[in-house]
Amino acid sequence: MDQTHASSPLAGAVHDLATEVVLALRSGDHLATVCGAAGIDEENRTGIAAARVIGADLLLPSVLYGRHPHPGDVAVLDRAVREFPPKPDAPAATAWSHWHMISTLQRMAQPSPGTAAPGTYAEPDAAWLEEAPWQAFTHQLSVLAPLAVPAAPSAVQRAAANRAVDLSRGFVRAVRRLDWLQAAGAGRWLAAIGGEPATLGLERGLDFVELMGGDDPRVTLHVRAARLMAEARAR
Repeated sequence: MDQTHASSPLAGAVHDLATEVVLALRSGDHLATVCGAAGIDEENRTGIAAARVIGADLLLPSVLYGRHPHPGDVAVLDRAVREFPPKPDAPAATAWSHWHMISTLQRMAQPSPGTAAPGTYAEPDAAWLEEAPWQAFTHQLSVLAPLAVPAAPSAVQRAAANRAVDLSRGFVRAVRRLDWLQAAGAGRWLAAIGGEPATLGLERGLDFVELMGGDDPRVTLHVRAARLMAEARAR
């Protein structure tokens, strides 16, 4: 692990988890354990915090390939939900991420032995997205990129579908600003919802984003997810 990734134990764990998700997305191996490969289990406090950062993308290979997730990954995500609930004054994006982790667990897997199913958590408000300037809208959607998956409808997804042109503008702006993580998140949303202008050249744009931002496995994760969803839409 290089110095950038080792700047803190949490940053290193996030890097390792994202890298293992990317490897699972590339291989399509739904039996591989993302957390186990990164040396993380449900008793690893730093690893649990890293899983909270990665969010529901911890189970993304299973979501996109339609297969059962590894029980160890389910246990870690379940623990992250319980250990790090949003505070009452948490940002809207944090509340939405928590909601999506719970809904993903309920949709994809049974709880690990000895644990109860996650409690219900009402879908947060998303009205603020409807009036957000396109720049802020793109930023918030990129933070919520894990919600950009098929068969997971939400108010955030509907807002994205209604503002595909604004999201396209934000994608271009992020590329020009060399913000590769934001560009990758916006591109993932566009691949999930469609509706972007044909002149955007999303496929080539994503190739460029991955080339320039590929040192960050979170960028590669979003780009790979975008490609898989675009391929599924084209079939």
